[in-house]
Amino acid sequence: MDPSWLTLDDGRRIAVRHRRGTGPTILFLPGYASDMLGSKAQALDALAEREGLGLLRFDYSGTGESEGRFADGTLDRWRAEAEAVAALAEGPLVLIGSSMGGWLMLLLAEALGTRVEALVGIAAAPDFTDWGYSDEDKKALARDGELRRPNPYGGEAELTTLGFWQSGERNRRLDRRISFPGPVRLLHGDQDAEVPLEIAVRLKDALVSDDVQLTVVKGGTHRLSAPRELALLEQVTMALCRREPTR
Repeated sequence: MDPSWLTLDDGRRIAVRHRRGTGPTILFLPGYASDMLGSKAQALDALAEREGLGLLRFDYSGTGESEGRFADGTLDRWRAEAEAVAALAEGPLVLIGSSMGGWLMLLLAEALGTRVEALVGIAAAPDFTDWGYSDEDKKALARDGELRRPNPYGGEAELTTLGFWQSGERNRRLDRRISFPGPVRLLHGDQDAEVPLEIAVRLKDALVSDDVQLTVVKGGTHRLSAPRELALLEQVTMALCRREPTR
């Protein structure tokens, strides 16, 4: 499926792939510096095609096929893009967020209210500007306006700008109650070297919903993209998309 283009108010174009189907539309939110062609997004697209589900995938500005500079990206900017993409679908949504996408998932659920039926966090990383940077990293950001750290998956160094870090600090959620009342499924590997399992437990406890399940995947790393882990994601997604609405 080739991308279509969503033009925002400032003229930048966001690449979107929209598969229409029945039931709630799944909106997939990639991780930091990730895109909609990764293994989890592709697995969800195959599931949607096979089962007749609606699915929205997109790339944040400055990543993947979307226009813009990655260095201009902030959590607020990418949340606004996600909200604009969500408006392309009618009816209820199931939000699925991977890593940073799991943080955006919480912000988007607040913004969209009762449109959101359920949440799925895959190694969700809310508030990582708080716990994911050392004091030395934060000093370097304040001094230089940016920070480059080794990419754990190889290739080009991972860039964090001061603008992104500041927007993250403005949007921290783990120090308060998260008001989403619907079903939430959190998938987290016990060998995740990027997001400690403690973060998943804190997120579970912060959510007001009484329908929150945390699945700890033995041997799972941050990517959670092994065949058995993708099968788990598909199973969880299908169960949420085929259930009767509760709100």
